[in-house]
Amino acid sequence: MVESKRRDSNPVEDKEDARDVATSDQRLQDLGYRAEFRREMSLFGVLGISFCAIGILTGMSSAFQTGLFSGGPVGLFWGWNICSFFMFLIALSLAEICSTYPTMGGLYFWVCKMKPDMPILGFFTGWLYSMAMVFTGASGNLSVALYLASIAEVGQGRTLTRVEITAIAWAMNIFSGIINTVGTKAIGRMSTFNVWWTLGGTLVLAITLLVKAPVKNSPYFVFTNFQNFTGWESRGFVVLLGFLQAVYTLEGCETAAQVAEEAVRAEILAPLAVVGSIAGSWFIGLAYMLSLLFAVQNIASVQATTFAIPISQLFYDAVGPQLAQLCLVVVTLAQVMAAITNFTASSRLFYALARDNAFPLKRQFTTLNRFQAPYWGVWTSVLIGCIISCAYIGSAVAFNAILSSAAISVMLSYLQPIVIRVFWPDSIEDFGPFCLGKWSWPVNFASFSFCVFICILFVLPTAYPVNVLNMNYAIVAVGGLLVIITINWFWWGKYSFKGPVKTFTFK
Repeated sequence: MVESKRRDSNPVEDKEDARDVATSDQRLQDLGYRAEFRREMSLFGVLGISFCAIGILTGMSSAFQTGLFSGGPVGLFWGWNICSFFMFLIALSLAEICSTYPTMGGLYFWVCKMKPDMPILGFFTGWLYSMAMVFTGASGNLSVALYLASIAEVGQGRTLTRVEITAIAWAMNIFSGIINTVGTKAIGRMSTFNVWWTLGGTLVLAITLLVKAPVKNSPYFVFTNFQNFTGWESRGFVVLLGFLQAVYTLEGCETAAQVAEEAVRAEILAPLAVVGSIAGSWFIGLAYMLSLLFAVQNIASVQATTFAIPISQLFYDAVGPQLAQLCLVVVTLAQVMAAITNFTASSRLFYALARDNAFPLKRQFTTLNRFQAPYWGVWTSVLIGCIISCAYIGSAVAFNAILSSAAISVMLSYLQPIVIRVFWPDSIEDFGPFCLGKWSWPVNFASFSFCVFICILFVLPTAYPVNVLNMNYAIVAVGGLLVIITINWFWWGKYSFKGPVKTFTFK
C-alpha cells in the first residue's frame, strides 16, 4: 500500500504542478485579483466546458429544422461551413484577448481593461452577457423537458401538457443548481465526460441513422436540394435565414474564460479551449448534419410533426420508434450537461460583476461555499430560469422571443471587445502567449463584420406574410433587456461601478 502511494505521487510532477499554479496565480495578481478558487481544471476540463456550452449535438438537433425549412440541405451544408469559418475567426479574436486577461469576468472584464475610460461599456457587456447565459440555461432546461416529452410521445403515445413540460423544466433548473453548487471538481469531471459523450454520441447517431434508414438520400440531394417553407420568394434570403441554425449551435466557445481562475496555466489553456471547441464542433457538427441529411425520409413530415421537438420526427421516420428513443436519450443527456454549463458561466459572471461593484449584494455574490462554488450566483440563475420557464405555459411565442434574445445578446456581447480591437487596435499593449500577430486586425475586422451581419439577420422576420404568431419578437425582447440595463446604469450602476476593483496589490 505504501509503495503504491509512492508510485502515484511523483515529486517532479507535483513540483511542476505547483509551479504552474503559482504562475497562474501570479498572472491573476498582475491583473489586480487575489486567487480565490482552487485551480483544479485541466485542458480537457476547460475544453469540455466550452464543448458543453456549445452543445453540438443539442444545438444541431434543436435548431436543425430552422435550416431544413429555410434553404433545405444545400442551405444547411453551405451555411454550416460558412458560419463555422467565421465563428472560428471570432474564436481566434476572443482567444487572443482571453490569453491576455485570463479571468472569470471574460467578455466583461476584457472590455473594462481595454476601454477603462468608458465603464458603461463594461457594465452593459457584463449584464447583457450574464442575462444571455441565464436565458440560454433556461432554454436548455426547457429543451430537456421537450426532449423528455418527445420520448414519452414516441414511446408511449402520451402528449405532455405545457404545464407538465414547464414542471420538468423547473426540476431541471433546480438540478442544474444542485450540480453547480457541488463545485469545480464536479463541473470539471462532467465537462470532460461531455467531450467523450459528444464524440461517442455523434458516432452512435451517425451509424444508427445511416444503417437503419430505409431510404438513403443521394449525394445530389444532400448537396443541392433546396427547400423553402418560409413564404419568402428570394432564394438567397431564405438560405441566409438558415444561417441562424449554425450560429445558434456554435455560440458558447467563450465559456472557457468563465472558469479561467479555476484552471492551471489559464493564459494558455483557456484560449486553446476557446479555439479548439469551435474547430472540433465544426467537424463533429458537419458529420452529424450529413448523417441527418442522408437519413431524412420526408422533410414535409418533419415540418408537419406534432412531436414536441421536430428532430424526433426525423428520428422516428428514419429508424423507427425504439431506436428513435435511443437517439433522443443521447441528445437529452448532452442537453442536460449543456444547460448545467450555462449556469456555471452565469454564476461566475455574477461573482465577477459583484467583485467589481457592478452587481448588488457584493458580499453575498462573492461568497464561496465549501465546494468552492459561488452559490448565490448559481441559485439566482436557477430562480430567473424558473421564472422565464413560466412564460412557456402562457405562450410559446413569448418564450421563443426570450430565447432568441439570448442568442442575439451573446453576439452583441462578442461584438463589444471585438469593436474595441478593431477601432482601438492599441488597446492591448502586453499580449499573452496566444497572439495573432500581424493577422490580429484582419481577423478582428472579419469577426466584427460577421457579428454585425448576424445581429441584423437575427431580428428579421423568418416567415412571410408576417402575422402575430410568426412575427420575430426577438427585437422586442432584446430592446426590453437593453432598456432595463440602461435604467439600471443611470439609477445605480454609474454611481457604484468605476471599473474592475483590485483585490490584490503588491506591497
